[in-house]
Amino acid sequence: MKRIALTGLALAAIMVAGVGGYWVGIRGIPMPGLREMFDFASNLTITEPIGTGAVIYYQDPDGKPVYSATPRQTDNGRAFRPIHASEDVNFEDNPAVSAKPTETSSPAGSRRVLYYRNPMGLADTSPTPKKDSMGMDYIPVYEGESDDGPVVTVSLGKRQRSGVRTERVERRSVGRPIRVPGTVQLDERRISVVTTRSDAFVEEVANVTTGDWVSKGQALVRLYSPDLTAAGAQFLTDLNSAGRSGTGGGARQRLENLGVPPEAITEIEHSRKVPLSMTWRAPRDGVVLERNVVDGMRAEAGAVLFRIADISGVWVLADVPEYELGVVRPGAVVTIRVRSLPGQRFAGPVSLIYPQVGETTRTTRVRIEIANPDGKLLPNMYADVEIGTGPVTPVIAVPDDAVIDTGTRQVLILDRGEGRFEPREVKVGLRGEGFTEIREGVAEGDRVVVAANFLIDAESNLKAALRGLTPPEVQP
Repeated sequence: MKRIALTGLALAAIMVAGVGGYWVGIRGIPMPGLREMFDFASNLTITEPIGTGAVIYYQDPDGKPVYSATPRQTDNGRAFRPIHASEDVNFEDNPAVSAKPTETSSPAGSRRVLYYRNPMGLADTSPTPKKDSMGMDYIPVYEGESDDGPVVTVSLGKRQRSGVRTERVERRSVGRPIRVPGTVQLDERRISVVTTRSDAFVEEVANVTTGDWVSKGQALVRLYSPDLTAAGAQFLTDLNSAGRSGTGGGARQRLENLGVPPEAITEIEHSRKVPLSMTWRAPRDGVVLERNVVDGMRAEAGAVLFRIADISGVWVLADVPEYELGVVRPGAVVTIRVRSLPGQRFAGPVSLIYPQVGETTRTTRVRIEIANPDGKLLPNMYADVEIGTGPVTPVIAVPDDAVIDTGTRQVLILDRGEGRFEPREVKVGLRGEGFTEIREGVAEGDRVVVAANFLIDAESNLKAALRGLTPPEVQP
């Protein structure tokens, strides 16, 4: 700035001298000498223009390439000069340091400047710093940079003004829970019925009603059946004819086919008597869901007398929308809440995804198996189901803001350090909870841009477009 001001004053002095010579020759008016005019110019106070906008950094008061993000002083107590947003930010060519930078002077430290390229992407290059016709500084090309590569260099001032921010690529569990409605259902494998395979008459029903808990082997009903009595008499005849050690042959098989309990057959075998009625017992521990018999009624063959279910384990059937099926997998952890038990949670895995989509609802049922030892979950309860979709092992993931999705491809901006950025096309996977899985393109430990990445991508695309429209630049 001072050099420009002194040059302007010198030009003003020369113009005054020329004008003075004119007036001396025409009017005979004496003018001061050139020394007096330069003395006058040297006594003028030089006022540097004041920048506007926010202070983006601080520079050494002598113009040395020493910068600070906060106010600072030199060793002799002089304050660093604030650089405002409106002032020209240029770390590559500082006339206060040297009129001609050396080959090793660069913002990258030890990297050597090869040459300077046109800022508008034209094929024009220069071995030394220069400006184009619009006053824009030529861009330095450093050793190690590929001329045809996608790397974009952004100065510190531009990065601060645009708010560029980067984060480290890490491994993490990525997934978003799917929340759908569901209902509690009985486990089909834990349901049993008590029935008779022949016509019979109910002589007595145990003091058991619907909803009661029964134990395996507990007496439920005593039946009289002519078919059972005839089969029992034949079995006894076969035993007597074969001796006390006989097995009864086909008569035993007939009793078993009629559904006579094993303990009743054993009683006939030991007592050598055919009872007039036989007792049917509970086949498992569980709750009586149905009781369809009363004393004295006639029960037809195949009629369900009792229906018993073990509710120590139940199913929860959830309706998952068709568009969410791609992220649901068997074995996924599920959290279940029922409205009648606020504050309580139940957990279990996805055991089955039904192979059918509802024609009207466009949903598919997902089955979750839940332990219910206390019997708190009852059939047909409504449930709020939360299905986890994240992978079991952590994967490479980046924040959602780091991914530039054009619809046909996904791009990340990698921070190569020292103000250099490289667009990188990647393959994405699951998304959820603010993060996106990256299956290909970056590695753990890389740094990616998570803010202002669209600006860097646009600059990279412009650079590529200009390079395609102009002939390749030649290194001087």
